[in-house]
Amino acid sequence: MTDTTLAPDASPPRMADVAKLAGVSKMTVSRVLAGRNVSEKTRKRVQEAIESLGYLLDASAGTLSSGRSEFIVALVPSLNSSNFADTVRGLNDCIRAQGLRLLLGDTDYHPEQEALLVRTLLRHRPLGVMLTGAAHLEITHKLLVQSKVPVVETWDVPGEPIDQSVGFSNTEAAAAMVRHLQGCGYQRIGFIGGASSLDHRGLQRREGYLQAVTALNMTPRVVAYGESPITMSHGGEAIRRLLAQWPDTDAVMCVSDLSAFGAIMECHRQGLRVPEDIAIAGFGDFEVSRHCTPTITTVSVDPYRIGWRAGEMLLASAAAQRAGAPRPREVSVVNYQILPRESTTQRRQR
Repeated sequence: MTDTTLAPDASPPRMADVAKLAGVSKMTVSRVLAGRNVSEKTRKRVQEAIESLGYLLDASAGTLSSGRSEFIVALVPSLNSSNFADTVRGLNDCIRAQGLRLLLGDTDYHPEQEALLVRTLLRHRPLGVMLTGAAHLEITHKLLVQSKVPVVETWDVPGEPIDQSVGFSNTEAAAAMVRHLQGCGYQRIGFIGGASSLDHRGLQRREGYLQAVTALNMTPRVVAYGESPITMSHGGEAIRRLLAQWPDTDAVMCVSDLSAFGAIMECHRQGLRVPEDIAIAGFGDFEVSRHCTPTITTVSVDPYRIGWRAGEMLLASAAAQRAGAPRPREVSVVNYQILPRESTTQRRQR
């Protein structure tokens, strides 16, 4: 964990800056923003200036003397994930104690949707923004930096965070799971995950798997199937494909517990015993992993703690900003652990 400070710098771009860059009056800029009649040439010039500067219309101006609303924005890639839901719950519990409200957005794993939500919500001048992951479009990064709004990126450890971050290395956690399986006696370990390039955490887990099997002198066995978010049905089809290509596989690491549950159900349908014939491991410690038969070996993190910690960081930054003090800048790394359960505990007989 590191702890430094980020000094406040220049103010966000103003309407006057847009007007100057576009070579028009503030009134013309206002007309463009309001959707009123201006020539197409002028509209295009103003829009290009807005994009270039990262200008945001302050929708809350005049409603509060501070010019800033009393809410925190949280953007997650999927509302169907219990892990992301718990992260949001932790954040909400933290900020609610301070009388703040939460505004939630679902990006559906699409960076363009994240950029649209960021642009829209920053106009209301939130006290802070919690993002999921560290991969964003350039315009998203620019808007957040220029807005001066405190930002916390979660579920990852970015090399160059926008502001602050709280998370863990998905790559290291996946590699640890492979080493655990190898330590249990499994030697032909596969990996099933999604086919989308938008699930950066899933890609990091696959990279951790590849690094670990290479270090252990094993041959990689990877199946990428399904668009994000990965579901139980994706896991069933993925393990069918993996076993069709590598029928002697003795263990499989799945990108998530939902995928692992689907894989286990497909093994049952095929008459394969888990873990006697094939071991299955997941990632995330979802509720289904604790109540499945067999229970699923998984990588456990504390999503509620991630959300709560993000809330603490945003509140501290907002307080510093109000006091005119340098904002804290922290990278907080949370722990993960391998939870051995029934789906891998019996060693395969050779």
